[in-house]
Parts: sequence; C-alpha cells; structure tokens
Amino acid sequence: MNEIKTPKKPIIFYYVIALLVLMLINFWLIPYMLQTQVKEVDYGMFMSMIEEKDIGRVEIQDNKILFTDKEDSKVYKTGVMNDPELTMRLYRSGAKFASQIIEPTSPFLSFLLTWILPLLIFFGIGQYMTKRMMKNVGGGNSMMFNMGKSNAKVYVKSSNGIRFSDVAGEDEAKENLTEIVEYLHNPGKYKEIGASMPKGILLVGPPGTGKTMLAKAVAGEANVPFFSMSGSEFVEMFVGMGASKVRDLFKQAKEKAPCIVFIDEIDAIGKKRDGQFGGNDEREQTLNQLLTEMDGFEGNNGVIILAATNRPESLDPALLRPGRFDRRVPVELPDLKGREEILKVHAKKIKLGQDVDFTKIARMASGASGAELANIVNEAALHAVRDGKGYATQADLEESIEVVIAGYQKKNAILTDKEKLIVSYHEIGHALVAAKQTHSAPVQKITIVPRTSGALGYTMQVEEGNHYLMTKEEIENKIATFTGGRAAEEIVFGSVTTGASNDIEQATKLARAMITRYGMSDDFDMVAMETVSNQYLGGDTSLACSAQVQAKIDEQVIALVKSQHEKAIQILTDNRSKLDELANFLYERETITGEEFMEILER
Repeated sequence: MNEIKTPKKPIIFYYVIALLVLMLINFWLIPYMLQTQVKEVDYGMFMSMIEEKDIGRVEIQDNKILFTDKEDSKVYKTGVMNDPELTMRLYRSGAKFASQIIEPTSPFLSFLLTWILPLLIFFGIGQYMTKRMMKNVGGGNSMMFNMGKSNAKVYVKSSNGIRFSDVAGEDEAKENLTEIVEYLHNPGKYKEIGASMPKGILLVGPPGTGKTMLAKAVAGEANVPFFSMSGSEFVEMFVGMGASKVRDLFKQAKEKAPCIVFIDEIDAIGKKRDGQFGGNDEREQTLNQLLTEMDGFEGNNGVIILAATNRPESLDPALLRPGRFDRRVPVELPDLKGREEILKVHAKKIKLGQDVDFTKIARMASGASGAELANIVNEAALHAVRDGKGYATQADLEESIEVVIAGYQKKNAILTDKEKLIVSYHEIGHALVAAKQTHSAPVQKITIVPRTSGALGYTMQVEEGNHYLMTKEEIENKIATFTGGRAAEEIVFGSVTTGASNDIEQATKLARAMITRYGMSDDFDMVAMETVSNQYLGGDTSLACSAQVQAKIDEQVIALVKSQHEKAIQILTDNRSKLDELANFLYERETITGEEFMEILER
C-alpha cells in the first residue's frame, strides 16, 4: 500500500534557512556589491600616483594590483607589468603593503546589510511561527507545534498492496479476518439480518508470526485506507498529549471511513490499571481516551479497529470487554504445512535450484516463526552468493537453518585433538541415547564444527510430522537424551567438562515442568505448583506453593534427572563398541548425516 507522508518542518528548519541566507549575504552579496566600486585604471596612472606619493595601501597579486589613494577612500585596480623596481618606488612613496585590501562601502549600505536585513529576516520568521501557532489553537488543538497531533502512517487504496495470498501459514487467522473484508465490501448483507461487525479485533501471538502483515492484508483485500500506529507513539512526556493523539487519530479515521485503524503493541498503552498513586498518569489518560473513543463508535460508521500484542494477559479488562475488542484472533507459530507454505512464499523472491525439498526444510525448521523462515530463505541466498553460485540449493537452505539456530561456523576456532575427541563422544552420546529409545525424533545431523553461538557441536533431531502432545515417556526420553553427552564423557574419559551446561539447563527445565505444571508426579497428582506468564515471550514461571512443597519439588526434580542420567549411562555402556566407532567416525569427518549415523549403528 502507498503511504501518505505529510511533510513536517520543525522550527529549527526555518532558523537554518535564515542562517544560510545571512551567510550568503556576508560571503557573496556584500563582496559582490563592494567589488563593483573598484575603479580600473592603466599602469601609467598607477606610476603617476606613485610619483605624486598619492598611494595609501597596495596589494600586489599574480595578475593584478589593487591600491587605494592617500585618503583610502577609493580602490583602484591595474594590471601587472615587468617592473623590478616597483617595490622600492612604492616604499619611497610611503605606501603601505597590505595582504588584503578591504573594499570600502558607504556607511548607510553597511548599516543596511549588517543590521537591518538580518533583523527583517528574523522578524519575518517570528511572524510566520506566531501565525502557525495561532492556527493550531484556533483549530481546537491547544498543543503547540502539532505535539498533540496523531503521527499515524496512512496508507491509501493500492492495487499492489499486501493481500491474503502474500500471507501464508495462518489459515485460521485469515478465515477470521475474511469476514471483516466482506463487511467492508458489502455491509448491507450483514445489516439485513441484523448482524454487526466487532468494533475491535485483537491479534495475539508470538513475535514474528505476521500480526502486522495480516492487518495490512485485511486493508489490502478490502481496498480501504489503513491507519497504522504503534502503541508507544501515543505516550508523550506531557500529560494529555497521548489522549490528544488518540482523539486526532479517530477523528481522521471517521473522516476517511470506511477504513481500518491498526494499533501495534497496544500493551504499551493498554496495561491494567492498578489504582496505585504515583503511576504513569499519561498512560492511563491515553487508555481512558481510547476506551471512550471505542465506545463512541456507531455501529455503521465503517471504522474497524485492529490491534496486536504479544502480552494479552497484561491488557486492561475494560479494553477486552464485549463492545470494544470483541474478537481475539490467535496468530500462532505455523505448523509443518504452514512452514512449508511460508517458505514457498519467501522463496519466490530468490532463485532456487531443482533439488530444493520444502517439506524437508520445513521439518528441520520446527518451531520457527514466519519472520525466522524469511530469514532462513534470505540466509540461503546469501550463502549461495558467497559460494559463487547463481541460485540457492537444498544444501544452502539446510546450512541457513543451522546459521539461524546455532550461528555461523567459526573459521578461526581450532580445537585441540583431545577437545575435538571429547566433543565427538559428547555429541554421539546424545545421538546414540536418542536412537536407542522409542518415541524419540530421528537424528538428522551431527557436527563438531564450532559455531558463533558458543556451541562446539550439536546434534539435530527432526520430527517426522506435527507433534502437539508429549507423553510422560517421551519427556523422560528427552531428558535422558540431554544427559547422554555428559554420560559419554564419564564412561570414556572418567571425567566431566563444561560442555554440558546447556544440556543440564534444558533437562532441569523439562523435569521441573513435568512435576509443577504437567501433573506427572505421583505425590502432587494434578495440582499446579507453577504459573506461567508472558507465554508468547519466553514463558516466565513463578512457583505458587509453600517452602516445604518447594523443597519436595526440588527433591523430585533431582531424582528424575538422576534416574534418566543413569539410564543414559546404561544405554551407552551396553553399546560401547558403537559409541567408539561412531565417535571416531565423527572425529574424522567432523559432520555426518543421520543416514550415515544409522547405517553404522545398524551394521
């Protein structure tokens, strides 16, 4: 869509213009006017004035001679002649040698240019700014210099805007929003049966899932004006400014109805009001004004409010009640089919080889958002350029996934032979424990090439399809897989390293979630001991139990991780020969595929 940008010139702009005009006058206009008063004479008259000792100051340049009379009232100019004794004659005549002759001007002209003209310029700017301020006040906005004006980006109708076809992987969200498009196209069909569209629609989901893009797609499909503004743009330093911006935004929207108003990150102004003193009064006034404006809508005015947030639980209940934001549309992370469609949409922008398998790439990119998938495609294209190829291949896309997950390969990181061998056994320990357990995702790739994220190696497991539920046995197998790297170090080298720090963190997190949130503990049954907030922003957790229960939870977490660690040690001990064979193979090759791993394991 095409954005309408209203040019805004701050007051400093006009003062810069005034300064440039003054510099132009001083450095060009005045010298030019003074230069016109220089009188050009022949060399003979110059010689005569020297003999009559009528020379005041003189400046000898390469191609001309400037001089004044004895009274220093006139400036003369003559050409340069081959006269070796000129300097001595000038000295005897009493002339003064000057490095630069300042051309005289009349006192009136000097006063006019250096005092009157600058005063007139600044007076004119002051008059203009006064009229501008009075115009704002007269228009009903008491905020000077447009401080209370809405600075929303306005997009007009456009034939080449974003459409639903440009947004993939969010079929449920698009289906919900299609009704809005139909209503804006044909409101009579809904009025005939007595139905009315929701006044506000709230898009919720993790970052990068395409909430803003969906809002623009609705406007593109409906072919109506689209107002876009971030919630943080309403918050100003002075109390009342944000509320004024809200009023101005909705005033513009009503004038251009039917239209769509989109407020991104609405939690910046829509947080719950706690009623405590000393809070941000500006934010609360802005929220109150937003609530008032949404209540003031008539049912048929054609203005639809869309908003997006990553933290729906932090929004004020008054904002979420029916009659304001009536409908909540989840925009979740895409599933396998959605990831494949998103990859195909973004892949249209680059040149691809014939060997690209989008289904395989989508499986490898499990848990990726739409923005991350777009980044994966772009990284593949950049990798192809670095390799001197004219198109991106399957290998480029697979490498780009590793770049997004673990970072770029560290070319200058050189491990010692012992460290390299330890990392090889560590990664094979993960892979072997996973392969020897049921309900574990197949191994896709194992590498001991260091990455910029700090990982000295990693084992990639890829699910065959969509996986929405996990059984208790599957979680326990995951914990055992996490402990497999440390178990391999203990069996082979009889010592441990710091390489398992991330594995320990992940295993502990899973074990704690089993007991406190998933109800997989015999002692606590189906009692939730932990609450999760900000589920779309990492999922912060907090315990909701007594200190005695917390101590029991810690005991059970330790016992669970320890039992799975022992299970991993037992699996690796029973398959010690395969552990050695696979680790040596990885040590030599540095990177092996899941097929190579399984071939050696099944020999």
